[in-house]
Amino acid sequence: RMLDESAVDRALVICAHPDDVDFGAAGTVATWTDKGIAVTYCLVTDGDAGGFDPSVPRDHIGPIRRREQTNAAAAVGVKDLVFLGYPDGRLVASLDLRRDLSRVIRQVRPQRVLIQSPVRNLDRLFASHPDHLAAGEASICAIYPDARNEFTFVELMAEGHEPWAAAETWIMAGTTPNVYVDVTDQLDRKFEALRAHESQHRDPGGMEARVRGWLLATGEQASLPVGRSAEAFQVIETG
Repeated sequence: RMLDESAVDRALVICAHPDDVDFGAAGTVATWTDKGIAVTYCLVTDGDAGGFDPSVPRDHIGPIRRREQTNAAAAVGVKDLVFLGYPDGRLVASLDLRRDLSRVIRQVRPQRVLIQSPVRNLDRLFASHPDHLAAGEASICAIYPDARNEFTFVELMAEGHEPWAAAETWIMAGTTPNVYVDVTDQLDRKFEALRAHESQHRDPGGMEARVRGWLLATGEQASLPVGRSAEAFQVIETG
C-alpha cells in the first residue's frame, strides 16, 4: 500500500545520468515539491559520454551536464543535488557504488526513493541502457539490505551515518507499473527541465513531440480522460 503523501517529508531520486529523471519522472517530482516534499537528486555519473558536438572537448562535457541538471532540477523545485562522478558508459553495480548510494540514503533519510529499473525491458530497449540497469541494481541493493544494516559497510557507521530504511520505492520504466501520476498540469515545467539539457538535443522540437506522445499514451493506459498525460511507476514497499 502506498504511503499517504502527508507521510512523506523527503524523497530521493537516484539516476545514472543527468536528464534521466527529467525524461522519466520530472512531472511527478514537480507534484511532490508542490506538496512541500523535499526532493534530492543523486546522479551517479556526470553523463560525460553524452552529447553530439565533436568540437566540445570531452573533459568539458561533465561540468556542462552538471550545470544543465542543476538548472533542470530548479524548474521542478529541486535544489539539493548529489553527483557521485562515476564514469558514464561503464557503470556496474559494484560494492563501491552500493556503499556510496547507501551513504546518500543514510544522509537524506527519505521515506520514498525513486530509482531506475534493474530489469531489462526488451520492448523498451532504450529505457534499458546498461548504465540505467546498473544504477537500478545498485540502488535496490542499497535500499535493501545495505542502507538499513549497520553491519554492512561499517565504515558508514564510523562516518556517523546511522542506518535508514526507506518505506517505499518507485521504479521508473518498471516491467509492471501499478501507479500512474497525472502530470498534465506539470507539462510546462517538465519540458522546461528537459530543454535545460541543451547539450543532448539535436532536435528539441522532435524530442518534445516524442515525449508528449509517450505521456499521452501513458495517460490512456491509466484510463485518464482523453488528452491527459501521465508518468508510470512500479511502486513497492521497502520499509
